[in-house]
Amino acid sequence: AGSGNIQGEAQKKLDVIANDVLLEANAWGGHLAACASEEMDHCHPIPDVYPRGNYLLLFDPLDGSSNIDVNVSVGTIFSVLRCPEGVTTPTDEDFLQAGSTQVAAGYCIYGPQTTLVLTIGHGTHAFTLDREMGSFVMTTREMRIPSAAKEFAINMSNQRHWEAPMQDYVRDLLAGREGARGKDFNMRWIASMVADVHRILTRGGIFIYPWDRKLGATD
Repeated sequence: AGSGNIQGEAQKKLDVIANDVLLEANAWGGHLAACASEEMDHCHPIPDVYPRGNYLLLFDPLDGSSNIDVNVSVGTIFSVLRCPEGVTTPTDEDFLQAGSTQVAAGYCIYGPQTTLVLTIGHGTHAFTLDREMGSFVMTTREMRIPSAAKEFAINMSNQRHWEAPMQDYVRDLLAGREGARGKDFNMRWIASMVADVHRILTRGGIFIYPWDRKLGATD
């Protein structure tokens, strides 16, 4: 904590705690061979004291942790891959697989309710935590981004650095009803990716994270 993670982002103490919790919770189930996390430089094989399975788990333990101080929703992002055949002790290279090979992917969002959004390759479904039962209940089946929306999310503070096509696109959105798109738009920028993505899955719109040609990085 107080240093940077593998992505160069400031690491909060709660990032480290969340990382340790997820490693411990997934160690004993017998399904995984190893885990990899945004908060670790290298993958973490399942300890020898536990049975090892045939899957690899990748996760960001606490996306949006920089917003905790202002009580903005945060979440956990995860992806599940198959461990390559014949590999008993996975290394970092075994995690470098195409996105199309994912077995499952999703995220949890921790806000007014705890929601798990999951796909296993056949639709995307939302489950809400029932605290009394201690389990997740399916609340939305076959989530789809609405085709019509009036919201977009982007960090406007870096507009001066964007490439010309991105400048033109956002300019059209800002022009509203009098512009080329013929309708007014609202901007919703939470800066917690899980929260922004969940809003888009629920209400539609777009989350834009453009390359910064002046700074040589995303905003």
